[in-house]
Amino acid sequence: MATTHGPRHGKTGKPIDTAKLDQVVADARKASDERAAGYRDQALKLYDWVCGRCARTFTRENLRELTVHHKNMNHDNNPPDGSNWELLCVYCHDNEHQKYEEHLASLAGGPRRAAGTAATVTTFNPFADLAERLKKDG
Repeated sequence: MATTHGPRHGKTGKPIDTAKLDQVVADARKASDERAAGYRDQALKLYDWVCGRCARTFTRENLRELTVHHKNMNHDNNPPDGSNWELLCVYCHDNEHQKYEEHLASLAGGPRRAAGTAATVTTFNPFADLAERLKKDG
């Protein structure tokens, strides 16, 4: 009796054609990359090369660090006028997605705490005396 190796379908037990799966994934990635290249090129023509959050300015030398953020988080919503896009540096873009993930977590109940314990509130402000420091240095 011959034995077959490799992954099997969880319900049917039939062998999974991994080559076909690999091709589907490769095709999806290629389509996604092509779509992204299209709207990125369009966004770079529509908007100044400035991060919409931190106002960092970009040139051709560092333009790879400027990304297109979809305001409504739907990467398939790419209107030609760019109304769902904003240019963000890679750091601010990561921050926007982290905030979105935290928002989703809060809707789902967020991180669980032991009953009767209060959430920790951070009160430290690293920029509290920034104006005073700038006066001293200036």
